[in-house]
Amino acid sequence: MKSQIKRRHFLQQSSLVLAGASLATMLEGLSFADSEPSKGRYRKALGFTMIKEDLSVEDKLKLVKDVGFEGIEIPTQLTNKEIPEPTVIARASEKVGVPVHGVVNSSHPDLKGAIDEAVLYGATSVLHVVRPKPDGSFMENYRSSQEAIRKAIPYAEKKRIHLLIENVWSTFLIEPLTMARYIDELDSPYVKSYFDVGNVVRWGWPQHWIEVLGKRIVKIHIKEYNLKVAMSEGMGKGFSFPIGQGSIDWKRVREELTKIGYRGWATAEVNGGNRERLAEISQQMDRVLAL
Repeated sequence: MKSQIKRRHFLQQSSLVLAGASLATMLEGLSFADSEPSKGRYRKALGFTMIKEDLSVEDKLKLVKDVGFEGIEIPTQLTNKEIPEPTVIARASEKVGVPVHGVVNSSHPDLKGAIDEAVLYGATSVLHVVRPKPDGSFMENYRSSQEAIRKAIPYAEKKRIHLLIENVWSTFLIEPLTMARYIDELDSPYVKSYFDVGNVVRWGWPQHWIEVLGKRIVKIHIKEYNLKVAMSEGMGKGFSFPIGQGSIDWKRVREELTKIGYRGWATAEVNGGNRERLAEISQQMDRVLAL
């Protein structure tokens, strides 16, 4: 009920009205993004921009459901103006029964605005990337980036939206102990880690990151990486492999996730496509996650 009230307040403040009725009233039932997995340990999702079919938002979400995904993750309007209006997506999400579990805000400084978008969707998290400053001081950037997050923490706690740090490929905090320290120093139950299984292979092994980050991990991204190809052909080439056909030891990943008691969203973050391509990604995820 509390999440419904928060969403209603946000929408009323934004004066978002549809067909003469408060959209907040229409969205009161949208509170399923944080529910437990119905089967197994994971709730399988994909990024909204991965859907390349020329369909309405509602039909895109029906497609997502048809090929085996339970939810979606979406960029904020702050970072991607080409995304359909959040109200349109929120209505379709409720109607089809495919929750928007989180928003991706990259490094946009308006964390409060991103939190408001998450509330509108009924989502539970904002993904935030901490960027390096190569021409400046590492420690100054470390402290100033923490301070920017710290300013948003009271609002995140009030709205009950997690701020999840993901930043390995931005070449800052590139090993797990430093990432863990960075998060712990912020000292909030609503600042945690968004762990990307494939991104860390450039710097180490995902099973080691999971061991160190432990309960700090709130959500995970799924992609593959081939380290041998990356070393010989270029770092970006390492991602050009189907999930399950690279350097990642998925059995070890599953074991470590089990050890930390992880239950929650596993979201594909790979090149998307049409229905057949999305069904293929869904099947690959089933295999590597043993679903």
